Amino acid sequence: MIDNVHSHSMTIKRSVDEVYAIAQRDGFALLDIAIDEDRLKRTLDNDGCGAFVCFEGRVRNHNNATSVERLSYYGYEDLALNQGRAIIEAAKQRFEITHAIAIHRIGALEIGDVAVWVGVVSAHRYPAFDACRWILDAIKADIPVWKQEYYEDAPSKWLSNNG
Repeated sequence: MIDNVHSHSMTIKRSVDEVYAIAQRDGFALLDIAIDEDRLKRTLDNDGCGAFVCFEGRVRNHNNATSVERLSYYGYEDLALNQGRAIIEAAKQRFEITHAIAIHRIGALEIGDVAVWVGVVSAHRYPAFDACRWILDAIKADIPVWKQEYYEDAPSKWLSNNG
C-alpha cells in the first residue's frame, strides 16, 4: 500500500510531450511511463555527429541471491530536473559532446523495464562513451530518486540508487 506522500513522488505532473520537450531542451527528465527509446534516439539524430552511445538500465530479476519481483522508484521532480540539467551541462563542458539526454523512470516497474536511459552524441566515439558513463554515474549519485525493491520470499527493502 502506497501512502499519499509517496504516491505524489511516483507520478509526473506534466504531459508526456512536455517531458520529452524538457529532455530535449535540458537533457534530463523524469518519466512515469515506459521510456520511448526510439523517440529519444530520433531526438539526438545529428548529421554532424559520428558517434551515438546509449545505456539502458533495466530491472533485473535478482539482486545478489534474492529473487526480485518488481521495483518502485520515487523521485523529487523539481529538484531532479534542476540537478539533471546541471549534470548534462557539466558533461558538455567536461567532454567534447554535442548533446546528451537522460531519462529516469519513477513509479512501479516490472522485470525487464528500462529504468534509466542515457544517450550521447558527439563527433567521435571516445567522448561519447566517456560522457555516457560519467552522466550515468552522476545521475546515480546526485538525482533525488529512491528505489524500493520487492522480493518473492522477503519483505521489500529500500536501496540506494547508486548500485
